[in-house]
Amino acid sequence: MDRNHVDFRLAPDDISAIRFGVSPGHELCHAVRVLQRPADHPLQWGWLRSVRDRVPREAFDLLALVIGAEGYFPDFFTATPSWDMTPDDEAERLRAVAPELVQADLAKMILRSTGTRQAAITRMRDQPERAREVIADAWADAWAALLAPVWVQLERLLRADIAVRSRRVATEGLAGMVATLHRTVEWNGDAVRVGMRMHSEVLDCRGSGLVLVPSVFGGQRCAVLTEPPAQPTLFYPAHGVTETWSRDPEASERALGALVGPARAGILLAAHEPRTTSQVAADAALAISTASHHLTVLRDAGLVVSTRDGARVLHLRTPLGEAMVGAVL
Repeated sequence: MDRNHVDFRLAPDDISAIRFGVSPGHELCHAVRVLQRPADHPLQWGWLRSVRDRVPREAFDLLALVIGAEGYFPDFFTATPSWDMTPDDEAERLRAVAPELVQADLAKMILRSTGTRQAAITRMRDQPERAREVIADAWADAWAALLAPVWVQLERLLRADIAVRSRRVATEGLAGMVATLHRTVEWNGDAVRVGMRMHSEVLDCRGSGLVLVPSVFGGQRCAVLTEPPAQPTLFYPAHGVTETWSRDPEASERALGALVGPARAGILLAAHEPRTTSQVAADAALAISTASHHLTVLRDAGLVVSTRDGARVLHLRTPLGEAMVGAVL
């Protein structure tokens, strides 16, 4: 463990105190950092090759100015990770950040910068509502160009990781799952302890809980959010990130199809949201009876679970299905 550490204190064995989330803002901020220092991020080279000719220069320059190349960046980019957070939700939330929070976070960046960069961020801090507007516009432009084309692949990796971790909580307990997050993370009596390079803090999370957020772009270290009003949050590297993670969905479907067959691969890849048999059949352009047969095979293999909701039966990927999809991606 690193000499410095942050302790997120929880009630012992209180599984309900920990929940998982996804953060489109965290991914975009680190994607901006990858573009600034590509040599430091070999697992993103496949993605880099696909986006290097479509980087929106003005939006990128503004975000790079505010985010920087390493270390702390403003909490308002990533302050509310949740299970159902979408890129549209994140963009809307960013436009509604309180001006005083924009000022406070930009003041921290002023202390971490020099020269013309410091002067530019100071001007932004002095006009927080205007700063929020231009940052949100740049975020939207950068998202559309850089991550929107690969969000399907990115989200599958994140949710597959969460499914595996959730299963570990059930089979190995909270401490067992926490110990697998990262080499710098451990269960320390009543706390999730995270090794840090320069920061030490003890946070009592027994009333608020802790959000665990996997990350594809965040590199090989963990990051934390500890200051109110942000929810106590730990970002950690997601499982299964290789240089080919961003390959197009058709290539992923072909790879999975070689394992379970093309029709079942398509059904499994689309099973991240509950759907009825009729919806599965329509989406896959299959007869209902054929879709029902494929769902039965996937269910018998433990890759899909089917639950009754009134008169409907809904089909959804299981943790094993999530893990398989994540491994293929």
